[in-house]
Amino acid sequence: MKRKKKDFKKHGLLKSIIISLLFAGIYYYISYPALDIHNLGLWMYIISVLVVFLICQTVFHTGLVIEDLQTGKISVQNHKIMKLWLAVPAIIIILVLVAILNSAMLNAKKYYKRIEIDTTKTFQEDLPEVDFNKLPLLDKKSSSKLGDRVMGGMSELVSQYDVSDEYTQINYNDEIIRVTPLEYNGTIKWFTNRDKGITGYITVNSTTGKAKLIKLDKGLKYAPSALFNENLYRKLQFSYPTKNFDAINFEIDNSGNPYWVASVVKYHGINQRREVTGVVIFNPINGESKYYKLKDVPSWVDHVYEAELILEQVNDWGAYKNGYLNSVFTQRDVVATTTGYNYLAFNDDVYLYTGITSVLADESNIGFILTNMRTKETNFYSVAGAEEYSAMDSAKGQVQQMKYTSTFPLLINLNGQPTYLISLKDNAGLVKMYAFVDVVDYQKVVVTDASKGIEAAADAYLTQMGEESGTSKNTKTINVYGIKEVIIDGNTVYYFTDQNNQKYKVSIKVNKNRLPFLKEGEQVEIEYNKEQEVINITELK
Repeated sequence: MKRKKKDFKKHGLLKSIIISLLFAGIYYYISYPALDIHNLGLWMYIISVLVVFLICQTVFHTGLVIEDLQTGKISVQNHKIMKLWLAVPAIIIILVLVAILNSAMLNAKKYYKRIEIDTTKTFQEDLPEVDFNKLPLLDKKSSSKLGDRVMGGMSELVSQYDVSDEYTQINYNDEIIRVTPLEYNGTIKWFTNRDKGITGYITVNSTTGKAKLIKLDKGLKYAPSALFNENLYRKLQFSYPTKNFDAINFEIDNSGNPYWVASVVKYHGINQRREVTGVVIFNPINGESKYYKLKDVPSWVDHVYEAELILEQVNDWGAYKNGYLNSVFTQRDVVATTTGYNYLAFNDDVYLYTGITSVLADESNIGFILTNMRTKETNFYSVAGAEEYSAMDSAKGQVQQMKYTSTFPLLINLNGQPTYLISLKDNAGLVKMYAFVDVVDYQKVVVTDASKGIEAAADAYLTQMGEESGTSKNTKTINVYGIKEVIIDGNTVYYFTDQNNQKYKVSIKVNKNRLPFLKEGEQVEIEYNKEQEVINITELK
C-alpha cells in the first residue's frame, strides 16, 4: 500500500551543524583525544564527527524520501550529498599512505636509531656486586598479595576502596619498594567518598616484604577510578590538550608525597615511532601539575619511560641494523629481546633488564641489556648463556614434585659472575625457595629453602658449586689460624683467619685432598676474586 511521500528537504544545513556540534562536544568529553595531527585518536574523532554530519545532511537536507511506510523503501533524490561521503574513505586512504610512508619498511635506519645502545660495557665493571639488603626479591604478584592483606585488615576502608594494581617499583630513601594507591570501589563509592577523596596508598618493601598502608591527611581527588572532571586521564588531557600521554605511573617523592608521573610522547606519521619528550608531574590531591623537559625531571622520579616502549625500541634496534629486507628474509645479525623482563635497582635508579637472543636460536641468550628507566641510558652486555625461561625451568626441575611456579629471574653479579636469582612460589603466591642459576651454564643450579634467608641461599650456591663459576683475579700467601669446619646443606666448608685477622671460607670441593689436613700456622697460597669481609677462596695451592 502506497502512502504519501514524506519529504525531508525542508530540513536545512543549520540542523545538521547543531547536531554534529552537540555530538562532537559529547564525544570529545568521553574520548578526549590529544589535539595532535599525528595522533590516531584525533583522526578517529574527526571521522566520527564527519560521519554524523553526513548522516544528518543525508536525512535532513538532501532529499531523502520514504516511498513506502510499510516496506520502509527509501530513495535519495539528490545525489550530490552522496559525493561528500567519499571524503570518509579518502581520509582513511590518506592516513594509510602516511602510515606506510613512515613505516619501518621505508625507514629502517630511523627505526634502528630510536635508541642508542652502548655495546662496549663490561658486566663486572657496570653491575655492582649484589647487596642482598637492597635486592628486590618480591615481584609484582607477590607484592599485590601482601598489599591485599594489609587492606583486608582495614575494615573501615575495605568496603569503600580497592587496591589498585599499579605497584610501581621505585627507590625510596635508599629502600626498594613498590607503591600503589587505593581506588574507589565502584561508581556509588565515588559519589559517597569524593569529598574526602582516596585516603591513602600502600607500600611494599621489595626486599623484606613489609607492607604498610600510608594514610593521608588530604585524600587523592584525581584518580583513574574517579569520574567526570576528576578522572585522572581526562584531567591531564584537558590541562594539556595538545600533548600525547603514554605511561602514567604512581610514585612518591622522598617525603612520601604522592604524584602521578605521566610521560609525554611525540609521534611520527600516525602513532608511529613514539618517543618520550618530557613528563607531567601531577599532584592528585589538589590537581596542580607541571611539565618537565627530560633534562629537568626531578631525581626522585624513577619511571620516565614505559617498559613496553623500551622493549619496542630495543627490538627495532635489533631488527633493522642491516635494513628492512634483511630483517624479513636473511635475518643476518638480527636479534630480539626475550619475552619477559624484570627490574633491578642500584645507584638510586631503577633499571629494566631483559635478555637478548638471536631470532634464529631462541634457546639461549647472546647477552642482555640494562636500561635506566629515568634517563633511557642503555647498555648491552655480551654474556652468552641460558635464556631466562630455560633457567626458570631448570630451577623448577630441581623441585618438580612441589609444583612451584617460578618468577622471572633477577640478574645479579655474584662474585663477579652473572647469575640468575629465581624465587619459587607455591599456589598461594608465597616464596618458598630461592634458586641460583649460572647464566652461562643453566645446569648449575642450587635451590634452597627461603626460610634460611637469601644470604644463606647464596652461600649454599657458592659452596656447592665449589666457586667454579668465579674467575680468580688475586693471589696471595697467608698463614692459616683458627680453622673451623662447618657443614652447610651437606657440604663441608672451612672457615679460618690469617695473620692479619682477615676472614676466609673455602669449600671442600676446592681441594678435597689438602683441606682436611690443613694445620694451624701453615702457610698456603690462595686465589680469590675480590676483597670482602669474608673472602671466598677459589683455589688453594
